[in-house]
Amino acid sequence: MTKTPNDPTAGGERLPSDEAEWRTRLDPERYHVLREKGTDPPFTGEFTHPGPQGVYRCAACGNELFVSDTQFDSGSGWPSFTAPATEDAVAEAPDRSLGTPRVEVICTRCASHLGHVFEDGPAPTGLRYCINSSALDLEEN
Repeated sequence: MTKTPNDPTAGGERLPSDEAEWRTRLDPERYHVLREKGTDPPFTGEFTHPGPQGVYRCAACGNELFVSDTQFDSGSGWPSFTAPATEDAVAEAPDRSLGTPRVEVICTRCASHLGHVFEDGPAPTGLRYCINSSALDLEEN
């Protein structure tokens, strides 16, 4: 089932209303990934391998996206998770930008690009949420 982004004003904090405002709020690397659907180079991100326990939040809006208990080392070069923190944390959308059908993962609060989800992950879900490190902030427990 494909979910779509929710109301971006939910959660209290006012989000930027246009791309110019997003550009001033995010550093260039994060802006490219989150707002222009860019991708971190493989094996370069801070969260590529599982590390400290905590909650991974959207680097654009602070929305809770993933918890460290679901992170695993996929060997793909990007942080990988078996499931989002909650059912409504992320949305999914078809992505055919590289000529191969994929499923894009989007923050439901601010509609920022996070990465992609694949059906080659471990149990219990069989899913691999392949997320860009620069799309995440870690709030350690």
